[in-house]
Amino acid sequence: MQTTELLDLWREAIYCMAMVSGPFLIVALIVGLVMSLLQAATQMQENILSLVPKLLSVGLVMMIAGSWLLETLTGFTSKAISSLVVIGSGGGL
Repeated sequence: MQTTELLDLWREAIYCMAMVSGPFLIVALIVGLVMSLLQAATQMQENILSLVPKLLSVGLVMMIAGSWLLETLTGFTSKAISSLVVIGSGGGL
C-alpha cells in the first residue's frame, strides 16, 4: 500500500468525523449561546436551564439527520474494511 493511499484513507476518516459530528456541535453551540444570553438577561444562573435545551436540540438533530449520519458512517466503514482486505492481500487500493 502506498503512503498516499493510506493518507487518503486518514483524510477521509477525518472528513467523515467532521461531517458526522458537525451538526451536533453547531446546534449545541447555537443553543448554548442563546440560552446563555437569556440567562444573562434574566439573571438566572442555573446550569440545568442550558443543559435541557441542548439535550433536546441534539436529540432533534439525531431524529432529523440520523439516517444521513448512519449512511455516512456505514459508507466510510465499508470502504475502510474493504481497504483493510486489500492491504491484507498485499495489494494497493
